[in-house]
Amino acid sequence: MVSHPRRLRVPRDRAGRSALGCLVSLAIFAGAVYYGVNIGEVFFRYYQLRDEMRVQARLAPSVPDATIRRRLMAKVDALGLPEEANKFKIRRSARPRVITIETTYRETVDLPLFRHTFILTPRAEEPL
Repeated sequence: MVSHPRRLRVPRDRAGRSALGCLVSLAIFAGAVYYGVNIGEVFFRYYQLRDEMRVQARLAPSVPDATIRRRLMAKVDALGLPEEANKFKIRRSARPRVITIETTYRETVDLPLFRHTFILTPRAEEPL
C-alpha cells in the first residue's frame, strides 16, 4: 500500500492571501531595477566611449589625429550620445611622449520623481 504524505495545513485566515510586506518589498525591488537600468545605460555608454578612446590612443603612433577624431565621432553617433561629446581634445606631448584624448558632455535622465544631469568626462592617455 502507498500512503500519502500529510498535507500541510494553512490557517484559514491566510489561505490565498499575500502579505502586504511582501508586496511592498516587491514594489521597491521593481522600482530599484527600473531606476538602475535607466541610470546604468548612461554609464554603460560612457564606458563604451572611454574604451574606444583608449583603443584609439593605443593606435595613435601610426594614425593621424584627423583619423582618430573621425573614428571617435562615429562612435559617438553609434552610441547616440549628445552632439557636445564630439568636441574631442587630442593632444600629443613631446616630453613625455604621450597622447591624451578627452571630451566632456552631459546626459540627463528623466524618470518619475527623479531628474538628474550627469556631467561625464571620459579621458584616455597612452604613451607614444
